[in-house]
Amino acid sequence: MKPFRTLDDAGEIKGKRVLLRVDLNVPVKAGAVTDATRIERVAPTIRELSDRGAKVALLAHFERPKGRRIPGMSLGPIMPAVAEVLGRPVGFVDDCVGPEPEAVLARLGNGGILLLENTRFHAGEEQNDPQFAAALAKLGDIYVNDAFSAAHRAHASTEGVAHLLPSFAGRAMQEELEALEGALGHPKHPVLAVVGGAKVSTKIDLLSSLLGKVDAIIIGGAMANTFMAAKGAQIGKSLHEPDLAPTARRIMTEAAEAGVALILPSDAVVAAAFKAHARHETVTLDRVPADMMILDAGQATIGIVKAWIDQASTLVWNGPLGAFELEPFDRATVEAARHAAKRTREGKLLSVAGGGDTVAALNHAGAADGFSYVSTAGGAFLEWLEGKPLPGVEALRVGSNRR
Repeated sequence: MKPFRTLDDAGEIKGKRVLLRVDLNVPVKAGAVTDATRIERVAPTIRELSDRGAKVALLAHFERPKGRRIPGMSLGPIMPAVAEVLGRPVGFVDDCVGPEPEAVLARLGNGGILLLENTRFHAGEEQNDPQFAAALAKLGDIYVNDAFSAAHRAHASTEGVAHLLPSFAGRAMQEELEALEGALGHPKHPVLAVVGGAKVSTKIDLLSSLLGKVDAIIIGGAMANTFMAAKGAQIGKSLHEPDLAPTARRIMTEAAEAGVALILPSDAVVAAAFKAHARHETVTLDRVPADMMILDAGQATIGIVKAWIDQASTLVWNGPLGAFELEPFDRATVEAARHAAKRTREGKLLSVAGGGDTVAALNHAGAADGFSYVSTAGGAFLEWLEGKPLPGVEALRVGSNRR
């Protein structure tokens, strides 16, 4: 795999206009940002570019205006939160291409920071229109992408413009790529994957890709029900996808042929209803009552999961092991996540997690800070795990083509 260019390769940037693609798709309520996590993730790159004397123009999308200018989807209200996180002034221009941002950038002093308007106000953004990409490129001397979360989209501001200017990965992008490369590119074996969640249908590509990269896969959450039903187990009223039983059997066969251990629950916590503190019991998988549903893995399974984590040198985690949103059906996720975090802190495990509900589950367990790296990227993280090339990343590779 070709290496990607980082800010260490950018050379002297003082006085240069830097187009910096960031992810500012943050939650906003009553005009105020309620969670600045994504801003905080890109703040080190913004500060570094500013401190090195560049004129920094921030490119970002917000929600889905579908090529129309919708006032409620403007990045203007987000600008104060960006300035607050950075601890320095940030200007705003109500367009991302054309004479106005060109003029403001021309007047901007070295180290200045400018937030440009929502790129998705232009239809050419999501279409990756060459003319729109060229209009963006006209505003910069170099391009930096720090939005891994949008790297799976071949849009003008994530992929098109990268072929028109010298292009580099920002520090958040670099950290994410290095963490993922360490986990699946050239990992230390044994490699263990924990794959949970509700549906097998959303994880088929992921499971197929992991079979060629890991030594063992623990399957949890409701998707484990589909695998158990495919093996002939009686799972009562449990959520599952009966039409995917052949797919589950195929994956189990392929795992056996590849020498990959596929670990399913041996016991389960069952209840008649999915509600907090519902009457529940722990049963072995051959004794699930017909009128009850599986909502979490049992204590015996938790012990097995911990034992596999103890054997692993590298852990990739995607998805919860049970219905973690409600107690007491969060125990498998909480105990396994805390155990992985403990092993990581002891220096015995490289642990990378992300995608879907994973971040929320690890935060619920109080274990997120203990993992080596937790990705907030969602779709991009999953596509990377699935082995799919990410357009926004490929454009940063050394030797990638220039238009």
